[in-house]
Amino acid sequence: MTTTVGIPAGWPATEEQARAVQDELRARVVLDERGPEPGTGYVTGVDVAYDDEQDVVAAAAVVLDAASLRVVAESTAVGRISFPYVPGLLAFREIPTVLAALDALDHPPGLVVCDGYGLAHPRRFGLASHLGVLTGLPTIGVAKNPFTFTYDDPDTPRGSSAPLLAGADEVGRALRTRDGVKPVFVSVGHRVSLDNACAHTLALTPAYRLPETTRRADALCRSALREATAADSTGDRTG
Repeated sequence: MTTTVGIPAGWPATEEQARAVQDELRARVVLDERGPEPGTGYVTGVDVAYDDEQDVVAAAAVVLDAASLRVVAESTAVGRISFPYVPGLLAFREIPTVLAALDALDHPPGLVVCDGYGLAHPRRFGLASHLGVLTGLPTIGVAKNPFTFTYDDPDTPRGSSAPLLAGADEVGRALRTRDGVKPVFVSVGHRVSLDNACAHTLALTPAYRLPETTRRADALCRSALREATAADSTGDRTG
């Protein structure tokens, strides 16, 4: 089932308003909890796909059993794009539909893994942190690239890592999930330590560079977007 989402009342409309929200919510990020143990409970991937021409964004949430990586629940949500494209403020384009997808799950999400950033963000408040504060859930970000931050290449073997640096500050880690393959970039979102975030990422990457949570949520949100835009082009989509 796909939920149809409107832009929330009072949602930021300008960069200044969005940054003010980031400043307010960033103070609520919890950084002194370890978080759930890898391989236990449940872990949920969230991801989004856009069609800017049709003003449509689709979000997916996929819950996996952390031990077996078996899918136990999934949901999607489709809505209007809620904010213009501004680097550093992408969460404001994604949060309403991601929250709707999470709310539509018929299973507790456990740890949430975002295809993006937490503290590894110019304002130290990426999607994973934003989502964590709003939901209270433990969250991490696992990104495909390092954004604007620097790092030394980790050693070749899987599991090797190197600090992701903003000046002298470690904001995340470059983590090798496959031998000799480009690393992913892990950062804390909310209520999880960086060591534990990296351990979860390794547990979620038994066969591929990207976590199974991200791979499955990516496929599902792309499918939901195709269905929504096909319906929209024929005038069948509501909302």
